[in-house]
Amino acid sequence: MSKIISVVNQKGGVGKTTTAVNVAAYLSELGKFVLLVDMDPQGNATSGLGIDRSRLPHGVYEALARQKRMHDTVYNTSHEGLRIAPATANLAGASVELVDIERREFQLRDLLSEIKHGYDYIIIDCPPSLGLLTVNSLVAADELLIPVQAEYYALEGLGQLLQTIDLVKTHIHPDLKVLGAVLTMFDKRTRLSTEVMSELYKYFPDNIFRSVIPRSVRLAEAPSFGKSILHYEPHGKGAKAYERLAKEVLERHQQ
Repeated sequence: MSKIISVVNQKGGVGKTTTAVNVAAYLSELGKFVLLVDMDPQGNATSGLGIDRSRLPHGVYEALARQKRMHDTVYNTSHEGLRIAPATANLAGASVELVDIERREFQLRDLLSEIKHGYDYIIIDCPPSLGLLTVNSLVAADELLIPVQAEYYALEGLGQLLQTIDLVKTHIHPDLKVLGAVLTMFDKRTRLSTEVMSELYKYFPDNIFRSVIPRSVRLAEAPSFGKSILHYEPHGKGAKAYERLAKEVLERHQQ
């Protein structure tokens, strides 16, 4: 059975795309067949895996617009076992175009239902907003992975995000689960990081990942070279943290 996990947080700059890309990379490294779906019009997950989106003939938008089958929007990456459905510049208009479509919240779920049998994991990188593309990503997912930056303001938007998740569960997708929250950009030298971690337990008392993603220059650099941290600096602390996180994801599904 394939698992569809949306990586979601409406706040920008919390390490969402870094988490989506590197969890997907390490799941493939651990022997799983993985599809990364870039639902963010900024396309950072796409460029972060070394794909020039300006040269792509089509991507997720064309599938949402029913111009292409979802299968035809999938490309190989430099990781064996990891494929990507990329975001092209056209995706920016999709949230407006979806408004008048019947079952607009279910478009991505319907598309992924055609291809999910071919993958062990489908990881969706959501936009930093709570708009229609994010709602589609929530409705399509079995589970949610929520990166939370180890800074005070990162906690402010969590209430709004959890409210949106509850609305989706109540009205559209009652089986949606929070797989867990993961603390990103953690600096153990600062008291603030430790305080944010303790606050996080109030929001997610039972499902915070043990793996903590450190603040790392190498993690920040890797996307500019079009590489996951696995290919950029596989022995660094950032790489080891994402490897542990991917293993924890697998462990939770083996229980």
